Formats: sequence, C-alpha cells, structure tokens
Amino acid sequence: MRIKMAHVLVAVIGFVPATGYGQVQVLDSSGGAGEAAPASAESIPQPPCGSSEITIAEMGWPSAAILANIHATLLRAEYQCAVRLVPGEPEATLASMATTQQPAVAPELWVSRQAEVWNGAMQASSARAAASTFTGGALEAWFVPSYVLENNSGLAAADDIMDHWQVFVPAGESRAELYSCPADWACAIINRNMAAGLGLDERFDIVEPLDRFAMDGAITDAVSQRQPVLTYYWQPNALIDRLDLVPLDMGGFDAGNAQCMAIRDCVPFGGSGFAPDTVVIAVAEWLFSDTPDVADYFARASMPLDEMNRLLAWQAENEASAEAVAQNFLITGRDVWQDWVDGAEPEDRATAP
Repeated sequence: MRIKMAHVLVAVIGFVPATGYGQVQVLDSSGGAGEAAPASAESIPQPPCGSSEITIAEMGWPSAAILANIHATLLRAEYQCAVRLVPGEPEATLASMATTQQPAVAPELWVSRQAEVWNGAMQASSARAAASTFTGGALEAWFVPSYVLENNSGLAAADDIMDHWQVFVPAGESRAELYSCPADWACAIINRNMAAGLGLDERFDIVEPLDRFAMDGAITDAVSQRQPVLTYYWQPNALIDRLDLVPLDMGGFDAGNAQCMAIRDCVPFGGSGFAPDTVVIAVAEWLFSDTPDVADYFARASMPLDEMNRLLAWQAENEASAEAVAQNFLITGRDVWQDWVDGAEPEDRATAP
C-alpha cells in the first residue's frame, strides 16, 4: 500500500566504449515481485519499504550518478522509503551484491563487462535485472546531424552511406570522411573494419583524432558550420543532445562478423552492428520478496536515451551536481517518471509542481 505524501520538495535549481563482452544471463522479472499477502483487519498499513533502508549505488560517471539521485528522490517522495546513496564502482558493487545483497540497487550496471560475477549473482539468487537501464536506441553507432537526414531522405542506415558518400566530402576534397575515435581505443579498429566491410574504404578516409577532446572539438566545429559530418559516437552523452546528432541504423548483430571487426586488418564477410552491451537496473533479490512495490517501480524505471542525453547536456551547461539534475528532471521529465510510479492508486500519488 502506498502512503499519500503531503508534498514533494522540488528545487529548481561516458562511459568510454570497450570490447570483450561476456554472455550475460538476465531473468525475466515480469511478475517477479508478486503480490503482497492480504493484510488482516487488525494490521496497521505500512509504507511499501517497511522499515528497510534501501541503499543505492552512486557510480562515478555522470549518467549513473544522476540516475541514483533520481531514484533516491522518487522513492523518498512517492514511497516514503528510507534511502541512502553509497559510493559505487562497478566490479566492487556487483561483487558486494552477489555476496551480501548490498547495495540494494545499482541503477546503471554494465553487466556484460563483469559477466562472470553477474552470472554468479544470478545463479546464487542474490541479484537480478529489474529492467534495462536505457531504452530507445543503440548505445554505439555512427551518427549524423539531424540536418543531414532532413536534406537526404534516403539516408537512414549504414547500408545507405555508399549511395550518399558525396554528401560527406569536405569542400575541395575528392574523398569523404568518417570521424572515428582515437587510435588507441578499441573502437578505432572496429570502425575501420566495419567501414571496410561496407565497402566505404573505396570512398572514405577514416579520421582518428588524437584524444577525446580533439574528437569532440572536431565534431562540434563541423556541426557549427553545418557541415555534413558522419561520426562514430556513443550514448548516453551530452554531445548527442547538444549537437542534435541522430544514430544511423547499423543493422543486426552478427557475432562472427563482429568478432572479426575487433581484430586489426580483419575484413568481415558481411555487416554487423556494434556488439550490444547489457546495461541493467540491478536489484538485490530481497527487494522482490520484501518490498514488491519498490521492485515493481524499478521494473518500470527504464530511462529513454534521449532524455538522459538531455539531462547530461543540461548538467554540462549549468555545471550542475547530480542531485540538481535529479531535481530538474522531476520538473521537466514528469511525462517519463510518472509512468514509473503509476502502479500506485491515483489518490495515493504525491503531487509534484
């Protein structure tokens, strides 16, 4: 049962791609929370969290810290939970969840990068995925500014690039350009082999910037001049929202071709999208049995990538803390978070400005 809140206090005020993913087990959590046993006539209604404190891991990168603060704020305001944020680091957090079921929640856990530990936690019934952390798009892709798509209606996927290669030829040049990532990043090898597999090496030069700063600067300069840039990037990321970049459809994932693309000078026989990452809201098993309403909340709490990109851009523009971004999200993102808490009866839902 939910307890009605008198008010909600609302103040107005990247992840770097990696390779070497393991196979990850993810249980279907639908219906996993179950239903609470009917209360006796003499029982006193308790808040959904009871007397349990819910610890949420606040990881060190921006999107994860923002999510931790968002969930902490909503659980306190909408469910009257006692919530505490604890510092987190992916491997240590997952190991702790596997052995002690604490912290109770890790809102953004890239479990394909600790597949062995994650699978062990699943098999031991210590933790499971309540839902995907993000929805609404690929985490890695080749991006173009929105104005490129507006001016080239037939360009929607990586397979379409060869039909539009001349769009990406800089003024005065004869070959097009694909902005990749720094040469010492794993994605540099993947981008070169992916381009070769699509036949783009016949028309494109691959531009590998010195570092992340140079990469962002080159893309920003090109977009500021409304040049038709084609670039590798990843999300969630503030730059995606700030420059209005749109991911191309990279096609389906083919394990064999993708494995080849990760090896220098290996040209795949066919195409493949980037290897998918499994990013989940990891929840300790005891939440499903002891606090089913809260478990149901997390099962609904996937964040659209577009929304997180927007929040990261707002944070950068305002030099805001993760807590301040969470408060901004309560005001500007109600159409998103309202769906997360809509399992409650309307009369029991707190009202935010």
